[in-house]
Amino acid sequence: METLTKTEEKVMQILWGIKRGFVKDIIERLGEPEPPYNTISSLVRILEKKGFVDHKAYGKTHEYFPAISKMAYRSFTFKNFVANYFEGEPEKVLSYMVKEENLGQTEIQKMLELLDEKEQQQNIKNDEH
Repeated sequence: METLTKTEEKVMQILWGIKRGFVKDIIERLGEPEPPYNTISSLVRILEKKGFVDHKAYGKTHEYFPAISKMAYRSFTFKNFVANYFEGEPEKVLSYMVKEENLGQTEIQKMLELLDEKEQQQNIKNDEH
């Protein structure tokens, strides 16, 4: 999998949201100024070549849909983000968030609950082996 450009990602966000659609459906959701049909059509075909989009043909008309889930791309992007900006160490992400994002008690509590939940899952896995 490869990283998408900002414009490609915008198109994918639309397709993930609508599940299936024609080029005109994507253009309608891109907002003003409305991009040329051929530009978006070419972009969708590029996404198809990259393996992000697939289509169903109705004669000369194509209905497009995501070939990769939003969750799969999110996971790929986040792993790259951690690798490129936090030396591949997830704890540095958490440290950054705590220090730089002015987290409130509610957000900190949610993080602690997630960490506890993960620890419990790890313990269950370890007990099974």
